[in-house]
Amino acid sequence: MHAALALIGEDLKNVELQFKEDLQSDVPLIRKVGEYVLSSGGKRIRPALLLLAAKLCGYQGDRHVPLASVIEFIHTATLLHDDVVDNANLRRGIASANTLWGNEASVLVGDFLFSKSFSLMVANGDLKVLQVLSNATTIIAEGEVLQLVCTSDLDLNEERYIEVVKCKTAILLSAACQAGAVLGKAFPEREDALRDFGMGLGIAFQLMDDTLDYVASEEQFGKSIGHDLEEGKITLPLIHTLKQCTPDERSKIADVIEKDLLEKEDFQTVFDLVHKYGGIDYTIAAAKEYIVRSKVPLEIFEDSQEKAALIDLADYVVTRER
Repeated sequence: MHAALALIGEDLKNVELQFKEDLQSDVPLIRKVGEYVLSSGGKRIRPALLLLAAKLCGYQGDRHVPLASVIEFIHTATLLHDDVVDNANLRRGIASANTLWGNEASVLVGDFLFSKSFSLMVANGDLKVLQVLSNATTIIAEGEVLQLVCTSDLDLNEERYIEVVKCKTAILLSAACQAGAVLGKAFPEREDALRDFGMGLGIAFQLMDDTLDYVASEEQFGKSIGHDLEEGKITLPLIHTLKQCTPDERSKIADVIEKDLLEKEDFQTVFDLVHKYGGIDYTIAAAKEYIVRSKVPLEIFEDSQEKAALIDLADYVVTRER
């Protein structure tokens, strides 16, 4: 992140100030919950992507900071809703908003952030940016439903899972990059290149998250370890394991997935099988391959600090511990 911060550190500080301004509401709970989640230690990768993409495309105006704030608003809204759907109790190493204020408040504040995002986009005045980001939010919602449909599906294959990842996670990173290009009035092929870069980076980001659920400590990960498994989420380490394991081992995994509440030994059973069949190594290798491929579209751009920072940011995704 160092190269990115050197270029956009001041802009990111202004994004933080913009968050607080955009959270203004006559309802105190909205501000309280919103500020709690927004200040809980996120890396701001999505705003950073928009800011860097805009700089790469030569943008010189002042609309990049408000739009970067909108991107994080949308992301925060999805986190609030996700934690309710997943019954999560931790987010970024601290109590999730639904744990502190309840599911109702989390859903409703998430709704506020979504609707506020659209009013901010309209105020920004760029129909193309509005189109890119509204399309992304629609796809995110579809991804959430698709993931729900795939819950506990032991026959879920890698191709289908990547589609879930594209919709649920990668699309917003892709949209952040594309919106930055739109701000910079980039040629269509350059806009497409940044969109594709963000998509590949976003897929890799989620795949690394999948591995952290099996290898990190709660302190490192910032979320409950094994929670994906308890929620019946079939992620790539497990998809690979299910493809490689014996029928008896597959049956053991199925028994664990079907449980509403996992004991420590249940998670250990699946954990051991995932490691036995190299599910973690396979997923990390896949994430690294997506990063390699994501950089190819950037070759259309001449070498610059901004381009180097985007590449460094991509490499950070597959080396982070959280």
